[in-house]
Amino acid sequence: MANYIGQLTKTAGAWFDRLTQSSTTNLARQTSRRGFISRFGTLILGASALPLLPVTRSFSSESLAEIGDPQSCDYWRYCALGGTLCSCCGGTMNSCPPGSQPSPITWVGTCQNPADGKDYLISYNDCCGKEVCNRCGCHNTERDRPVYYPAKSNDVLWCFGVESNQYHCTVAIVMGDASTS
Repeated sequence: MANYIGQLTKTAGAWFDRLTQSSTTNLARQTSRRGFISRFGTLILGASALPLLPVTRSFSSESLAEIGDPQSCDYWRYCALGGTLCSCCGGTMNSCPPGSQPSPITWVGTCQNPADGKDYLISYNDCCGKEVCNRCGCHNTERDRPVYYPAKSNDVLWCFGVESNQYHCTVAIVMGDASTS
């Protein structure tokens, strides 16, 4: 029985070898190196143009109606923010203060905007590289999860992927309507 399986494997291997050899030989007969390089270049150029296609990129929060004080922990965007508000430390609710840089790794929360009653996805980005700002410290835990589910936890230091992992403050960026995401 083992001899039969070994012989069957050799036959299948030989068949695959013949198929591969004939396919590559036919391809070599039908194409030149320059033609192959030309087609490959066209493929690479076409693939690089894909990000330019007209698709919905991101949510524009410029047209979002908002009420409240962005320097208060009770502001609607900060419902799951644990940290210091960048809007109190020289930045805004969307941008890090000068001298700090946003971590590319974030946690995400879902907060309800009282102006329109809709839920929005909020990306909380830690701004890193400067000494911690000791103003406007918040610890909001709405829909927070324990640390064993870190993507939903606001208790983790998220200063990874930047030059310095020293925490400074946190921004809250509206990513989009939670009902359409």
